[in-house]
Amino acid sequence: MRGRAPGRTCPRESLDALGFPGSGHLGLADRGDLGGLCGHTAEGRYDGPSGLSAARDPRLDAVVLDVMLPGLDGVEVCRSLRSEGIDVPVILLTARGDVSERVAGLDAGADDYVVKPFAMEELLARLRAISRRRPDPAGRLRADDLVLDPEQQRAWRGDRELDLSRREFAVLRVLMENAGRVVSRLQLLDEVWDGETDLRSNAIDVHVSKVRAKVDRAFGRDTITTLRGRGYRLETTP
Repeated sequence: MRGRAPGRTCPRESLDALGFPGSGHLGLADRGDLGGLCGHTAEGRYDGPSGLSAARDPRLDAVVLDVMLPGLDGVEVCRSLRSEGIDVPVILLTARGDVSERVAGLDAGADDYVVKPFAMEELLARLRAISRRRPDPAGRLRADDLVLDPEQQRAWRGDRELDLSRREFAVLRVLMENAGRVVSRLQLLDEVWDGETDLRSNAIDVHVSKVRAKVDRAFGRDTITTLRGRGYRLETTP
């Protein structure tokens, strides 16, 4: 392939359907050893129907589809995603040089395509490019490997969904909306309790402690910090 970057290439059989969970990273998976090649989180599916099912996960950052997937080809999987209103970035993999096939994929809603065999560096570069061009769907919030979906009222740390009460979810949302900044007790009072309690109550401290237990301590982390006399802050990686 003209202009291919140097480095390891992927054989025609290596990759079928890939989904990239919402950790903010892109990754690779295959039938053999490509899953750990780039050190990213990834999920592999090796037929069209299971690939379509996996691609509906709202945490996904991107999907890579082989045009020759068994059961349901990659073009049809992409078309189905778009018909369902799922706007996750999609890259198609093809072993053919057929222009009509590439056009069909782009018309079905794919964002880009890569011809096999290809260099890993090229695929990763294309994934980074399409991710930069796309806003986060449905207004999801991200802070490192924390993902929060306000519309579906769901949150994840990495690939693990968090079991949060309504108030705990609201507390985490405010912290994530202000990641890296101090959130005062008064701000939490206004945005989470809507003035239903007062600053003398320990309700705010209790709920922040519960959120910290589920979001941090359960994962051996310490990202929600208390700033005495000022409030709380969700720390993020620079």
